[in-house]
Amino acid sequence: MNFKKAIVTSLLACMLPAAAMAKDIQVGVSMALFDDNFLTIVRTAIQKEMQKEGVKGQVEDAKGDVSQQLQQVQNFIGQGVDAIIVNPVDTNAVKPIMDQASRANVPLIFVNRRPAAELTGKMAYVGSDSELAGRLQMEALAKAMNGKGNVAILLGDLANESTRERTKGVEAVVAKYPDIKIIQKQTAKFMRNDAVDVVSNWMTAGDDINAIASNNDEMAIGALQALGKNSNKVLIAGVDGTPDALQMIKNGKMVATVFQDAQGQGEGAVQTAVKLANGQEVQKVVDIPYQLITKENYQQFASRNLK
Repeated sequence: MNFKKAIVTSLLACMLPAAAMAKDIQVGVSMALFDDNFLTIVRTAIQKEMQKEGVKGQVEDAKGDVSQQLQQVQNFIGQGVDAIIVNPVDTNAVKPIMDQASRANVPLIFVNRRPAAELTGKMAYVGSDSELAGRLQMEALAKAMNGKGNVAILLGDLANESTRERTKGVEAVVAKYPDIKIIQKQTAKFMRNDAVDVVSNWMTAGDDINAIASNNDEMAIGALQALGKNSNKVLIAGVDGTPDALQMIKNGKMVATVFQDAQGQGEGAVQTAVKLANGQEVQKVVDIPYQLITKENYQQFASRNLK
Protein backbone atom coordinates (compact mmCIF):
# COMPACT_ATOMS: atom_id res chain seq x y z
CA MET A 1 0.00 0.00 0.00
CA ASN A 2 2.78 2.41 0.91
CA PHE A 3 4.50 1.54 -2.36
CA LYS A 4 1.36 2.43 -4.30
CA LYS A 5 1.03 5.70 -2.43
CA ALA A 6 4.63 6.57 -3.26
CA ILE A 7 3.97 5.94 -6.96
CA VAL A 8 0.82 8.10 -6.93
CA THR A 9 2.65 10.90 -5.09
CA SER A 10 5.51 10.74 -7.56
CA LEU A 11 3.14 10.86 -10.53
CA LEU A 12 1.26 13.82 -9.08
CA ALA A 13 4.52 15.69 -8.48
CA CYS A 14 5.49 15.21 -12.12
CA MET A 15 2.13 16.54 -13.25
CA LEU A 16 2.23 19.69 -11.12
CA PRO A 17 3.37 22.98 -12.75
CA ALA A 18 6.54 24.67 -11.49
CA ALA A 19 4.58 27.34 -9.58
CA ALA A 20 2.63 24.70 -7.66
CA MET A 21 5.80 22.73 -6.93
CA ALA A 22 7.38 25.88 -5.51
CA LYS A 23 4.65 26.56 -2.94
CA ASP A 24 6.52 24.85 -0.12
CA ILE A 25 9.87 26.38 -0.99
CA GLN A 26 11.44 28.71 1.58
CA VAL A 27 13.95 31.31 0.35
CA GLY A 28 16.07 33.70 2.40
CA VAL A 29 17.14 36.95 0.72
CA SER A 30 19.92 39.25 1.93
CA MET A 31 20.21 42.61 0.15
CA ALA A 32 23.37 44.72 0.47
CA LEU A 33 21.27 47.69 1.54
CA PHE A 34 17.66 48.84 1.27
CA ASP A 35 18.65 52.51 1.00
CA ASP A 36 19.50 52.41 -2.72
CA ASN A 37 17.05 53.33 -5.47
CA PHE A 38 18.12 50.69 -7.97
CA LEU A 39 18.38 47.89 -5.41
CA THR A 40 14.92 48.83 -4.18
CA ILE A 41 13.60 47.98 -7.65
CA VAL A 42 15.50 44.66 -7.61
CA ARG A 43 14.15 43.87 -4.14
CA THR A 44 10.56 44.72 -5.13
CA ALA A 45 10.88 42.46 -8.19
CA ILE A 46 12.19 39.63 -5.98
CA GLN A 47 9.27 39.99 -3.57
CA LYS A 48 6.70 40.08 -6.38
CA GLU A 49 8.20 37.04 -8.10
CA MET A 50 8.29 35.12 -4.81
CA GLN A 51 4.60 35.84 -4.38
CA LYS A 52 3.88 34.84 -7.98
CA GLU A 53 5.83 31.58 -7.64
CA GLY A 54 4.26 30.75 -4.28
CA VAL A 55 7.65 30.99 -2.58
CA LYS A 56 7.78 31.80 1.12
CA GLY A 57 10.62 33.53 2.92
CA GLN A 58 12.03 36.82 4.11
CA VAL A 59 14.09 39.69 2.73
CA GLU A 60 16.74 41.17 5.03
CA ASP A 61 18.75 44.42 4.89
CA ALA A 62 22.50 43.89 5.43
CA LYS A 63 22.89 47.69 5.75
CA GLY A 64 26.23 47.64 3.93
CA ASP A 65 27.79 45.43 6.61
CA VAL A 66 29.68 42.29 5.49
CA SER A 67 29.50 40.60 8.90
CA GLN A 68 25.78 41.32 9.21
CA GLN A 69 25.17 39.77 5.79
CA LEU A 70 27.10 36.64 6.77
CA GLN A 71 25.03 36.41 9.97
CA GLN A 72 21.83 36.67 7.93
CA VAL A 73 22.97 33.81 5.69
CA GLN A 74 23.81 31.71 8.76
CA ASN A 75 20.34 32.46 10.16
CA PHE A 76 18.69 31.42 6.90
CA ILE A 77 20.58 28.12 6.99
CA GLY A 78 19.58 27.61 10.62
CA GLN A 79 15.94 28.17 9.66
CA GLY A 80 16.20 25.41 7.05
CA VAL A 81 15.58 27.47 3.89
CA ASP A 82 15.66 25.70 0.53
CA ALA A 83 17.68 28.42 -1.22
CA ILE A 84 19.44 31.70 -0.46
CA ILE A 85 19.59 34.82 -2.64
CA VAL A 86 22.38 37.29 -1.88
CA ASN A 87 23.04 40.77 -3.22
CA PRO A 88 26.59 41.01 -1.80
CA VAL A 89 27.80 43.95 0.26
CA ASP A 90 31.39 43.30 -0.85
CA THR A 91 31.95 41.16 -3.96
CA ASN A 92 35.48 40.39 -2.73
CA ALA A 93 34.26 39.06 0.62
CA VAL A 94 31.80 36.36 -0.45
CA LYS A 95 33.87 33.25 0.31
CA PRO A 96 32.57 32.80 3.90
CA ILE A 97 29.01 33.00 2.54
CA MET A 98 29.80 30.46 -0.17
CA ASP A 99 31.47 28.15 2.36
CA GLN A 100 28.47 28.27 4.70
CA ALA A 101 26.01 27.50 1.88
CA SER A 102 28.20 24.68 0.50
CA ARG A 103 28.57 22.99 3.88
CA ALA A 104 24.80 23.16 4.41
CA ASN A 105 24.15 22.01 0.81
CA VAL A 106 21.83 24.99 0.28
CA PRO A 107 21.57 26.53 -3.23
CA LEU A 108 23.09 30.04 -3.34
CA ILE A 109 22.14 32.64 -5.93
CA PHE A 110 23.98 35.95 -6.23
CA VAL A 111 22.01 38.77 -7.82
CA ASN A 112 23.05 42.10 -9.42
CA ARG A 113 26.61 42.10 -8.05
CA ARG A 114 28.89 39.40 -9.43
CA PRO A 115 31.06 37.72 -6.77
CA ALA A 116 34.83 37.79 -7.26
CA ALA A 117 35.06 34.04 -6.68
CA GLU A 118 34.43 30.90 -8.69
CA LEU A 119 30.88 29.60 -8.48
CA THR A 120 30.76 25.92 -7.58
CA GLY A 121 28.11 23.33 -6.82
CA LYS A 122 24.60 24.69 -6.38
CA MET A 123 25.51 28.31 -7.09
CA ALA A 124 24.59 30.83 -9.79
CA TYR A 125 24.86 34.51 -10.61
CA VAL A 126 21.97 36.49 -12.09
CA GLY A 127 23.01 39.88 -13.40
CA SER A 128 24.66 41.83 -16.19
CA ASP A 129 28.08 42.39 -17.79
CA SER A 130 29.31 45.50 -15.99
CA GLU A 131 32.21 46.19 -18.35
CA LEU A 132 29.77 46.41 -21.26
CA ALA A 133 27.82 49.08 -19.37
CA GLY A 134 30.96 51.20 -19.10
CA ARG A 135 31.73 50.76 -22.79
CA LEU A 136 28.21 51.68 -23.91
CA GLN A 137 28.18 54.70 -21.61
CA MET A 138 31.55 56.06 -22.74
CA GLU A 139 30.87 55.48 -26.44
CA ALA A 140 27.78 57.68 -26.09
CA LEU A 141 29.79 60.36 -24.28
CA ALA A 142 32.65 60.20 -26.82
CA LYS A 143 30.17 60.71 -29.64
CA ALA A 144 28.62 63.71 -27.86
CA MET A 145 32.12 65.11 -27.19
CA ASN A 146 33.05 64.79 -30.88
CA GLY A 147 35.97 62.63 -29.83
CA LYS A 148 37.84 65.19 -27.71
CA GLY A 149 37.84 66.69 -24.24
CA ASN A 150 38.39 65.90 -20.55
CA VAL A 151 36.45 63.20 -18.69
CA ALA A 152 35.94 62.66 -14.98
CA ILE A 153 34.75 59.31 -13.62
CA LEU A 154 32.47 59.02 -10.61
CA LEU A 155 33.29 55.66 -9.05
CA GLY A 156 30.83 53.59 -7.08
CA ASP A 157 31.63 51.54 -3.97
CA LEU A 158 35.26 50.45 -4.34
CA ALA A 159 34.43 47.04 -2.86
CA ASN A 160 31.96 46.39 -5.67
CA GLU A 161 32.68 44.39 -8.82
CA SER A 162 30.47 46.66 -10.92
CA THR A 163 32.58 49.70 -9.96
CA ARG A 164 35.75 48.05 -11.21
CA GLU A 165 34.22 46.60 -14.38
CA ARG A 166 32.22 49.67 -15.44
CA THR A 167 35.30 51.85 -14.94
CA LYS A 168 37.37 49.35 -16.92
CA GLY A 169 34.86 49.64 -19.77
CA VAL A 170 34.99 53.45 -19.71
CA GLU A 171 38.80 53.42 -19.75
CA ALA A 172 38.88 50.92 -22.65
CA VAL A 173 36.80 53.26 -24.81
CA VAL A 174 38.80 56.37 -23.81
CA ALA A 175 41.97 54.52 -24.89
CA LYS A 176 40.62 54.50 -28.46
CA TYR A 177 40.36 58.32 -28.54
CA PRO A 178 43.74 60.14 -28.46
CA ASP A 179 42.06 63.49 -27.79
CA ILE A 180 40.00 62.35 -24.79
CA LYS A 181 41.72 62.35 -21.38
CA ILE A 182 40.59 61.14 -17.97
CA ILE A 183 41.53 63.90 -15.53
CA GLN A 184 39.64 62.84 -12.39
CA LYS A 185 38.52 59.57 -10.77
CA GLN A 186 36.91 59.54 -7.35
CA THR A 187 34.44 57.41 -5.45
CA ALA A 188 31.03 58.69 -4.39
CA LYS A 189 29.97 55.20 -3.21
CA PHE A 190 26.99 55.03 -5.62
CA MET A 191 25.25 57.72 -3.52
CA ARG A 192 23.67 60.94 -4.82
CA ASN A 193 24.68 63.12 -1.87
CA ASP A 194 28.29 61.90 -1.97
CA ALA A 195 28.44 62.76 -5.68
CA VAL A 196 27.26 66.30 -4.93
CA ASP A 197 30.24 66.72 -2.60
CA VAL A 198 32.78 65.17 -4.99
CA VAL A 199 31.72 67.18 -8.04
CA SER A 200 31.43 70.38 -6.00
CA ASN A 201 35.06 69.89 -4.96
CA TRP A 202 36.09 69.35 -8.60
CA MET A 203 34.38 72.59 -9.58
CA THR A 204 35.93 74.51 -6.68
CA ALA A 205 39.36 73.21 -7.68
CA GLY A 206 38.78 74.61 -11.17
CA ASP A 207 39.10 71.27 -13.00
CA ASP A 208 38.35 71.65 -16.71
CA ILE A 209 35.79 68.85 -17.07
CA ASN A 210 33.83 68.40 -20.30
CA ALA A 211 32.10 65.12 -19.43
CA ILE A 212 31.36 62.91 -16.43
CA ALA A 213 31.02 59.13 -16.72
CA SER A 214 29.16 57.98 -13.62
CA ASN A 215 29.12 54.35 -12.48
CA ASN A 216 25.40 54.73 -11.73
CA ASP A 217 22.45 57.09 -12.20
CA GLU A 218 22.26 58.25 -8.59
CA MET A 219 25.76 59.73 -8.75
CA ALA A 220 25.03 61.21 -12.20
CA ILE A 221 22.05 63.06 -10.74
CA GLY A 222 24.18 64.19 -7.81
CA ALA A 223 26.66 65.59 -10.33
CA LEU A 224 23.86 67.55 -12.02
CA GLN A 225 22.81 68.98 -8.68
CA ALA A 226 26.38 70.06 -7.91
CA LEU A 227 26.80 71.69 -11.32
CA GLY A 228 23.55 73.64 -11.03
CA LYS A 229 23.40 76.34 -13.70
CA ASN A 230 26.59 74.97 -15.27
CA SER A 231 25.05 71.53 -15.90
CA ASN A 232 24.51 72.39 -19.58
CA LYS A 233 28.28 72.79 -20.00
CA VAL A 234 29.16 69.25 -18.87
CA LEU A 235 28.01 66.07 -20.62
CA ILE A 236 26.84 63.41 -18.17
CA ALA A 237 26.01 59.72 -18.52
CA GLY A 238 24.95 57.16 -15.92
CA VAL A 239 24.09 53.49 -15.58
CA ASP A 240 20.87 51.75 -14.45
CA GLY A 241 18.04 53.42 -16.35
CA THR A 242 16.18 54.53 -13.21
CA PRO A 243 12.99 56.60 -13.55
CA ASP A 244 14.85 59.72 -12.30
CA ALA A 245 17.54 59.27 -14.94
CA LEU A 246 14.97 58.82 -17.72
CA GLN A 247 13.42 62.12 -16.69
CA MET A 248 16.84 63.78 -16.89
CA ILE A 249 17.37 62.38 -20.38
CA LYS A 250 13.91 63.59 -21.41
CA ASN A 251 14.80 67.08 -20.15
CA GLY A 252 18.15 67.04 -21.97
CA LYS A 253 20.15 67.07 -18.72
CA MET A 254 21.84 63.70 -19.31
CA VAL A 255 23.33 62.39 -22.54
CA ALA A 256 22.67 58.74 -21.81
CA THR A 257 22.23 55.99 -19.29
CA VAL A 258 22.54 52.24 -19.66
CA PHE A 259 19.46 50.20 -18.87
CA GLN A 260 20.12 47.56 -16.26
CA ASP A 261 17.04 45.39 -16.00
CA ALA A 262 16.33 45.43 -12.26
CA GLN A 263 13.04 43.62 -12.71
CA GLY A 264 14.67 40.98 -14.90
CA GLN A 265 17.43 40.44 -12.35
CA GLY A 266 15.01 40.12 -9.44
CA GLU A 267 12.68 37.76 -11.28
CA GLY A 268 15.61 35.74 -12.64
CA ALA A 269 17.10 35.31 -9.16
CA VAL A 270 13.87 33.85 -7.78
CA GLN A 271 13.31 31.62 -10.81
CA THR A 272 16.87 30.31 -10.54
CA ALA A 273 16.44 29.71 -6.80
CA VAL A 274 13.26 27.70 -7.43
CA LYS A 275 14.95 25.56 -10.07
CA LEU A 276 17.96 24.83 -7.87
CA ALA A 277 15.73 24.09 -4.88
CA ASN A 278 13.84 21.60 -7.06
CA GLY A 279 17.09 19.93 -8.07
CA GLN A 280 17.12 21.26 -11.63
CA GLU A 281 20.20 22.26 -13.61
CA VAL A 282 20.82 25.98 -14.22
CA GLN A 283 23.47 28.08 -15.93
CA LYS A 284 26.21 29.36 -13.63
CA VAL A 285 25.77 32.84 -15.11
CA VAL A 286 22.29 34.04 -16.08
CA ASP A 287 22.98 37.14 -18.15
CA ILE A 288 20.43 39.97 -18.18
CA PRO A 289 21.54 42.21 -21.11
CA TYR A 290 22.34 45.93 -20.86
CA GLN A 291 20.86 48.42 -23.34
CA LEU A 292 21.91 52.01 -24.10
CA ILE A 293 19.27 54.68 -23.44
CA THR A 294 19.40 58.09 -25.14
CA LYS A 295 16.89 60.83 -25.91
CA GLU A 296 15.99 58.94 -29.11
CA ASN A 297 14.73 55.80 -27.36
CA TYR A 298 14.11 56.63 -23.67
CA GLN A 299 10.33 56.30 -24.06
CA GLN A 300 10.74 52.57 -24.71
CA PHE A 301 12.04 52.19 -21.15
CA ALA A 302 9.61 54.52 -19.37
CA SER A 303 7.46 51.71 -17.93
CA ARG A 304 10.39 49.53 -16.86
CA ASN A 305 12.48 49.59 -13.66
CA LEU A 306 9.56 51.17 -11.80
CA LYS A 307 9.44 50.74 -8.03
